[in-house]
Amino acid sequence: MQRKVIITCAITGSIHTPSMSPYLPVTPAQIAEQAIAAAQAGAAVLHLHARNPDDGRPAFDPALYRQFLEPIHAQTNAIINITTGGAHTMSLDQRLAAALDVSPEMASCNMGSMNFGFFPILDKRKNWQYDWEPEFLESSRNAIFRNTFGDIEQLFERLAKPHGTRFEFECYDVGHLYTLHHFVERGFVKRPFIQFVLGVLGGIGADHENLTHMKRIADKLFGVDYDWSLLGAGRRQMGLVTQAALMGGNVRVGLEDSLYLRPNEIAISNAQQVQLIRGVLEALGLDIATPDEARLMLGLKGGDRVQL
Repeated sequence: MQRKVIITCAITGSIHTPSMSPYLPVTPAQIAEQAIAAAQAGAAVLHLHARNPDDGRPAFDPALYRQFLEPIHAQTNAIINITTGGAHTMSLDQRLAAALDVSPEMASCNMGSMNFGFFPILDKRKNWQYDWEPEFLESSRNAIFRNTFGDIEQLFERLAKPHGTRFEFECYDVGHLYTLHHFVERGFVKRPFIQFVLGVLGGIGADHENLTHMKRIADKLFGVDYDWSLLGAGRRQMGLVTQAALMGGNVRVGLEDSLYLRPNEIAISNAQQVQLIRGVLEALGLDIATPDEARLMLGLKGGDRVQL
């Protein structure tokens, strides 16, 4: 089973809030520190969101992104992957702002509008550090995470084509694979890098058979002409990404996707999750891709063309 596996680490995201974990990075300094440590632990790709350093709420200001992107770029060789999903409260222009500013090697591209519910977290906690946290969680009950065909076309026209940025296509359900196939047929993308997303309320569940099903449909639609990875949200993270690696895929971990290292044990850093999955992969006889190896595998433009 000698092959290279790309580890992506999603450092902070926009779902978890400061009250949920004291280890969730919020300030630019914390995000940079944890991202650099995750890269040193073996993450070839760093998936990045920004937060307001005063209260931890999701943010989109490119100047805020640069405060952590510049030290990450200077101190690691990792591939920078900037969200274009941001948060459901942001407009498309806001979600694109940071990526358009720095022209990253990679960015996320969400493949469909959907219900994206994280309001059930409210039932698990009663005390909050900031008033915005329960309000933000509750807002997901009636919000739609918008990613229309027109929105996706804008991502290609405004980011992919002029900047040479390649996408991590986040597919939360089977229908998203068919949407991606539509864009492949129209010539927008060749050999996509697909991130199967399992476990978000509103998308496909975090079940092992669902991963098998998503992979089967992707094989049907794309043949061998695609690369893929697995994001398992919540407590099923490590088991699902291990299954993905055994099935020939790449893996994604990080505090954006799960705050835990293993059941009932909260992770103290992103690097801790990277170290754990790296040990599992190596025990399975798999090699960990370096950032430069991942660049070749995914056909990226190179870190020297990022505007940092």
